[in-house]
Amino acid sequence: MFFRRERPKTPTVQDRVETLRRNEFAVSERSGSLIRVTRGNCAADLDVSTGTLIVNGRAGILVGNDIAVLVDGGYQKFFRTAKGTKKPATAQELVELHDFEEDLRECLGLSVLYNEALGTVSTYYQYDRVQDRDRGVPKRAWE
Repeated sequence: MFFRRERPKTPTVQDRVETLRRNEFAVSERSGSLIRVTRGNCAADLDVSTGTLIVNGRAGILVGNDIAVLVDGGYQKFFRTAKGTKKPATAQELVELHDFEEDLRECLGLSVLYNEALGTVSTYYQYDRVQDRDRGVPKRAWE
């Protein structure tokens, strides 16, 4: 008698979307090949153009109709939209965002990196001491 291993099944985009819906994510179509996935206050845009679901950018919280990503200011974390709207991050929002990203990765079958599993990862790190460092000589505090 021969024992055969079951062939691994590669889920389709539709299968992944149904998995997201079963795990209490709200899925809505966006313009072009984007799908917006939301749960509570958190959201992420997924790109479907390659035939698989790829996270387009980082997840964040909804501010109006935009997704605000996490910015580490060195002394406090903020959420910032592409239009420049800033909002201070609360501890509850950080916990919700971390849980959202973790569940989203699990539903999409993505691998989890060690540093991302420890806690919420910021999209941008903007400390006061490194401001304008890429533009030549930074302004001095006394100037």
